[in-house]
Amino acid sequence: MKNLPLHLKIVIGLVLGVIWAFVSSALGWNDFTITWIDPFGVIFIRLLKFIAVPLVLFSIISGVSGLSDVSKLGRLGGKTLGAYMVTTVAAVGIGLLLVNVVKPGDFVEEDQRVKNRIAFELWLQDQNMGVPHDGETYLNDPAYQHLITDAQKANQLSEEDQQKVAEKMESAKKQKESSPLMFIVEMVPENVIFSISNNGLMLQVIFFSIFFGITLVMVPEDKKKPVVDFIQSMNEVFLKMVNMVMGAAPFFVFALLAGVIAKMADTPAEVFEIFLGLGSYSLTLVAGLFFLVFVFYPLIMKVFVPKLSYKEFFKNISPAQFLAFSTSSSAATLPVTMECVEDNMGVSNNIASFVLPVGATV
Repeated sequence: MKNLPLHLKIVIGLVLGVIWAFVSSALGWNDFTITWIDPFGVIFIRLLKFIAVPLVLFSIISGVSGLSDVSKLGRLGGKTLGAYMVTTVAAVGIGLLLVNVVKPGDFVEEDQRVKNRIAFELWLQDQNMGVPHDGETYLNDPAYQHLITDAQKANQLSEEDQQKVAEKMESAKKQKESSPLMFIVEMVPENVIFSISNNGLMLQVIFFSIFFGITLVMVPEDKKKPVVDFIQSMNEVFLKMVNMVMGAAPFFVFALLAGVIAKMADTPAEVFEIFLGLGSYSLTLVAGLFFLVFVFYPLIMKVFVPKLSYKEFFKNISPAQFLAFSTSSSAATLPVTMECVEDNMGVSNNIASFVLPVGATV
């Protein structure tokens, strides 16, 4: 077991987590799972998230300050955004094509569809790290009332949750009505300490890091050396934290999956129903991801790195891929992605520390 590569251990943790969910629900151990196992999954996500922001901060500053020519940053930024535009358009195009051909929502019952929609909108509300908005405007909206009525019939939405969804809808409306340049405005932090303390403001952290790194390049060598040494040392410390956390990743992933499923279902039949009810959606999603991960991305890799074999590429990057699959969190996966790209793929710290945080955020 000790000799197994990390990505295989993570896969084993995933499978065991699902198996435990069935056993737990069959034997009535869900309360035990939620009380004593699920917290380790929560701890895992928190560990990776609190590492993510300082790692991005120090790695970008370290990478940018290491550039001898600041003009290289502009060229790197242009190539980075160009690459992400291509992959994003491809992903959106494939997704739209599959969902309009397969129409997975037609295979899900109405009650389950309403429940899924409510759960997703509430999840979005939880992800919103900004200032809460007043949702009173939407409480009488006809479309919103239809959603609330359906959910109340199924006894799925509390009064408090109604307010949360309303707040989210008003936030979306304000975003839609804002200036097209608001995206750029929101990249610039008002208070860098607040931005660093908030995972939802990663773009502001990136902006500050790049600005700080460029400024360091322009400072005389004798003045900047102590700062650069400190930044590089802090970067190494946080990378070591990632190594330590990933050593226990298989167990954490097991706890994460077991806890998530235990909260969703009380019996094996309900666990199976979750997988079955969302099967059409899951298969459609997996088909799109399969094409992107195993066809589209390797083709791009072969164009730019022809010497790198298909097998070697997936072996090197798989820990980050499996962690992303099990956590569904870009922020939590970012530290592991950086480690895989630098240590396994041989990408320089200057490149990885700039490109990966931007990609995980933009």
